[in-house]
Amino acid sequence: MEPIREIEGRAIPYGAKNVDTDVIIPAHWLKTITREGLGKGAFETVRQDPDNIFDSERYKGAPILIAGDNFGCGSSREHAAWALLDMGVKAVIAPSFSDIFSGNAFKNGILTVVLPQDKVDRLLEVAAEEDIAIDLEHQTVTTPFQDRFEFEIDPFRKHCLLEGLDEVGLTMTRGDAIAAYEAKTASALPFLSGPRAA
Repeated sequence: MEPIREIEGRAIPYGAKNVDTDVIIPAHWLKTITREGLGKGAFETVRQDPDNIFDSERYKGAPILIAGDNFGCGSSREHAAWALLDMGVKAVIAPSFSDIFSGNAFKNGILTVVLPQDKVDRLLEVAAEEDIAIDLEHQTVTTPFQDRFEFEIDPFRKHCLLEGLDEVGLTMTRGDAIAAYEAKTASALPFLSGPRAA
């Protein structure tokens, strides 16, 4: 997982509320056995409109998505986070998120930023023309117009995102403690460390 400290660039001013995971990535894309290429299916129904924001040259490769309230509701499909990552999205800003989506986003290295609706409205306005910056270490979202919005984040999630630690990476940081435990167990219970019956 890539560490996240600062994310700066274009932000897609989507703003829609109650966007469920079937909108983020339709069910027929769930048959794939790889995460790669899911970005092509992201927001497929929205992209049927030739003037949709996701295919605009202005927002191509934008690392930030600004959404409305209750983003990521609906089914628990992790493919939604994979599709956003494949689009190049590293952070989503919204007034609220579905708990399951927020967890899936975090486990896949996407920062979810919760801000009040009036702050989100301001960012939607700015994103139409200017870049936005997110500083995870200082927990701020800023604009070229001196807007500075602070956000809260769980300290554990912040640590993992700053260090680029997914569940496997987090376990590997405890390698010495795991090895010490295994050695202690082997010493105290030698019958557990010998050959085991098939």
